[in-house]
Order: sequence, then structure tokens, then C-alpha cells
Amino acid sequence: MASILVVDDEMGIRELLNEILTDEGHTIYAAESAAHARKIREQMRPDLVLLDIWMPETDGITLLKEWSKTGQLTMPVVMMSGHATIDTAVEATRIGALNFLEKPIALQKLLKTVNKALETSPKYVEPEQGRVAQSIAPAPKVNSPEPAPPIQPDGEYISGIAKNYYDLPLREARDLFEKAYFEHQMQMMGGSMTKISEYTGLERTHLYRKLKALGIDTSKNKGEA
Repeated sequence: MASILVVDDEMGIRELLNEILTDEGHTIYAAESAAHARKIREQMRPDLVLLDIWMPETDGITLLKEWSKTGQLTMPVVMMSGHATIDTAVEATRIGALNFLEKPIALQKLLKTVNKALETSPKYVEPEQGRVAQSIAPAPKVNSPEPAPPIQPDGEYISGIAKNYYDLPLREARDLFEKAYFEHQMQMMGGSMTKISEYTGLERTHLYRKLKALGIDTSKNKGEA
């Protein structure tokens, strides 16, 4: 699984890509503007960025140049547009973009492009590569306290992971984790949907749908909607 930042001013595009890539097992962060994308980029380093070219205020090419000049272009970037010319695509590639997706985006083209881009991401290491690197240069042992096991619905713990997760299909196990994650965020942020939305990069509407689908009660936060 990888973390992917989707930057597009169209909510429909963000939600579509979120749904498709989440089903593939990836973690998606969504930004509706360059300003929002900057904030998410400061908080974490995504494995991949899907960046729309035409956006209000600051367009994708300008943001790409900014990341390149400030040394923040440390992850592969795939540009997206339904109106870009060949010159625009060439310019984006020259600045540092890895590839280009034309809208409307075809499902197979999207998945193929994402998988190929992730192969170049410095953070995205395949298990086999990780094992080889570990055998060549094993990390030194450091005495540190064992982390507390995560909060889970129930079940025994094995190395901090609930045993019952091993017996569940991926989707069900992911739902359990997401429910525990969002319940934790609601507790930490006092139930503020605004703060949770900004922290997770999810649109408020999508966030409410996600919480409802996970069976999390948001009735006490209705006044903030």
C-alpha cells in the first residue's frame, strides 16, 4: 500500500480517484487547491502525487515548479488534465513530472500509470527489495521501549496487531482499522469535523459519508456541518 496525494479542484474527480485507489489498498489524501496541497505536503511526504494542471489561483504547473525549486519534489508526480496541449505536457515533464494522464481518466490507464510511478518512488520499497537490503546492511539494534498495542475492537495481540485481523478479508480488516483510526481522531480533536477534515485531507462531505459507512455516530457534530 502507498500514500497518494490527489490534487484537483473538481470534487467528482477527487472522489472518483479516492474510491478507485482506496479499493486498490492505497491511502488517499485529497486537496482541492495548491494551498491545501502545500499544507498536506508539509505534514507528510506522499509516495505519489496526482496533480491537476488547470486549477484556480495557482495551477498545477506553478505548484510543480515551486516544489522543484524548493527541493520538495522528492516523490513522483503525475499530471492530469482534460485540456492540456502537448507543449504543456512536455513542459511538465521537463520540470520533473513523471507522466501525464488525460481526462476523462480510463480505469486501466490510471492503475497502470500509478503502479509504474510507484516503482520509482523512493519510499515505496517492495518486500523482496527490503529483504535484500536488510541482508546486506542490517540495522543496528537500539534499545527502546515496546510501543503500546493499537486500540482494537477485541482479540488477542500478536506484535501489536489483533489476532482476529489475520482471519478477516482485507476490506473488513481495513474497515476495522479505519473505524479505530477515525474514532481516535474524533477523540483527539474533540469531535471537530473541520480539524479532522484538514488533518486527513478528506472533504467534509466525503468524511461524513466515510464515518457513516463505518458506523461512527456523528450526530453530536451535526451543528458543525
